[in-house]
Amino acid sequence: MMDVDWIGATLTAARPQALAALLRAFRDLDMAEEALQEACLRALRTWPQNGPPRDAAAWLIMVGRNVAIDTVRRRRREAPLPDEEVLSERDDAESALAEELDESHYRDDILRLLFVCCHPDLPDAQQIALALRIVSGLSVKEIARAFLVGESAMEQRLTRAKRKVASADVPFEAPSPPERAARVATVMAAIYLVFNEGYAASGGDAHLRLPLCEEAIRLARLLLRLFPTEPEIMGLSALLLLQHSRAAARLDADGDIVLLDDQDRGRWDGRLIAEGLALLDKAMRHRQPGPYQLQAAIAALHARAKKPEDTDWAQIELLYGALERLSPSPVVTLNRAVAVWKQRGPAAALALIAPLRETLSGYFYFHGLEGALLDKLGRTGEAKVALDRAIALAHSPAEAAHIRRQIDRLTAPGPGAEVAARTAAADAPAASDTTR
Repeated sequence: MMDVDWIGATLTAARPQALAALLRAFRDLDMAEEALQEACLRALRTWPQNGPPRDAAAWLIMVGRNVAIDTVRRRRREAPLPDEEVLSERDDAESALAEELDESHYRDDILRLLFVCCHPDLPDAQQIALALRIVSGLSVKEIARAFLVGESAMEQRLTRAKRKVASADVPFEAPSPPERAARVATVMAAIYLVFNEGYAASGGDAHLRLPLCEEAIRLARLLLRLFPTEPEIMGLSALLLLQHSRAAARLDADGDIVLLDDQDRGRWDGRLIAEGLALLDKAMRHRQPGPYQLQAAIAALHARAKKPEDTDWAQIELLYGALERLSPSPVVTLNRAVAVWKQRGPAAALALIAPLRETLSGYFYFHGLEGALLDKLGRTGEAKVALDRAIALAHSPAEAAHIRRQIDRLTAPGPGAEVAARTAAADAPAASDTTR
């Protein structure tokens, strides 16, 4: 018998490629989603008994294709089925499909689908939300978290976006070069949020979300091939590489969170760091700073620090200040507060985040940082209230357990408060994190 968790992780990793191929073949978003869903259900029924297929994406495409053809036949019982080349030129053999998956048109399918979802007929927020749902298969809850809105509001956005796509008959074709250039900023934002979802692992076990990070990096590299002289795409790629370089050190053997200062830096991926630093240096030579380059520069300062005490927090604070001016966001300010705490103490950091309390009232990391700073100032009762709120908003059992450990140490001597402060702004989805 196979590990069911492994099956789920495999389906998640194969989903974008399979859906993109089915959508390209059938030109119907709802049909492609339904066919893929049925293929996944069949995988859950058959893989435990029959063993894994040689290529999961090829298997899903093959089964989904047959499901979709059956759907077409049911809908058009009195009409002939479209010519085979209209539907797909693939045969039913899994081996042939696996070979085709290595062709360039398949490798670029997911990026093509991103550009399709980021259609100018849709508002920007709906473009990104649709891309996250269709391309990466994120849940409504996960997407809502990325946008800092409620699930019902995000569900409505997605419904409107799908309805708009259907009524406008948006073509699911690769856009022309001018159209790609017009949509590239939205595509970058979608890639960034895909990475953040994998990095923050709000959907559960972080190990099962790593494929999202890896897919986002792959898409960023593809995007850079399309726009090789665009410094912000270089900055985005550098940011993702530098953040992902710490993946092996971010959790311990029990799956508990390991903070940045406590990580074994020998486990950081030097190859990814070198690639990220080279891309960032290349981007900065263009002298066209943007939000992704600034975030990458923050990540680079962490990557270059051989020891935690070597971290240049003064420069990090300056970079966050520049990011606030260029791309204002309460989450950016929250991250800057950690650097302010490092430079000027907890009172200054607490004053900085106080105006954010209402805006970020439903945000886990705000209450975590507020509680840590209050505890550092000796306001233990208030700190416990804030940390209790953080636990209620935690995205995963690991995050909740980590905050509980801080509450347990609230009145004990030692580094508890400092540790909590260093964890509070981790994984913030609108800015490079400072702690993990």
